[in-house]
Amino acid sequence: MTDSGSVLRVLSYNVRSMRDDVQALGQVIRACRPDVLCVQEAPRFFRWRAKLARLARESGLVYACGGRTTHGPALLVALGVDVLAVQESRFPKTPGLHARGLAVADCTSAGSPFRVASMHLGLREDERERNVAAALAAVADVRPLVMAGDVNEPPGGPAWRLLHDAGLRDAYAAAPWGGELTFSSASPRRRIDGVFVSAGLAVTRCGVPLSLPGVDEGRLVAATDHRPLLAELALDPPAA
Repeated sequence: MTDSGSVLRVLSYNVRSMRDDVQALGQVIRACRPDVLCVQEAPRFFRWRAKLARLARESGLVYACGGRTTHGPALLVALGVDVLAVQESRFPKTPGLHARGLAVADCTSAGSPFRVASMHLGLREDERERNVAAALAAVADVRPLVMAGDVNEPPGGPAWRLLHDAGLRDAYAAAPWGGELTFSSASPRRRIDGVFVSAGLAVTRCGVPLSLPGVDEGRLVAATDHRPLLAELALDPPAA
């Protein structure tokens, strides 16, 4: 069970392969108290499993899936979240660009089931559209669904529209809270990270959690080049 009963705290965070201050990164994540952490740019190369294990220790979470096996996206969960199954997908590579993928987990919290996915879309518009199509095919029609990650374009772009057309709402637009801009951490000027939710999930609030103790400018800049995006979601109660 989460600390707030049926409230699910989902944190999306691009950690830039943990090339920065990992202790500061862990402190920011702990301050956000996520039930699920959707990681982008998780370590993918030398000792990537050990690095993700360190991230789990620093953040007080448990590794679920992803990393090298998904070209970067990963999922970590709190002890109160039960992971029933995981799915790791690699998307067809666009020549000359980074490979992309998706980390998916079927979970329960306080007895309520949900599917969660961490994604990191490409740098080119046509690539992002293909990434969204592949991601939606991977998560299928399982609901309720949370998809979170680095969209690499601002709201209103083609990827955001495709997600909207698939029935996924932008959590920040639904219940804005805290900061809006997610990139860069040192000089935030763009909102290119998002948490997207399906029916069966009500958005309580979503934003960069600047008001939380421990989420201060110094740690944010030291941790990585993105700012974290935290969504508080209300799960429908389990069926009787």
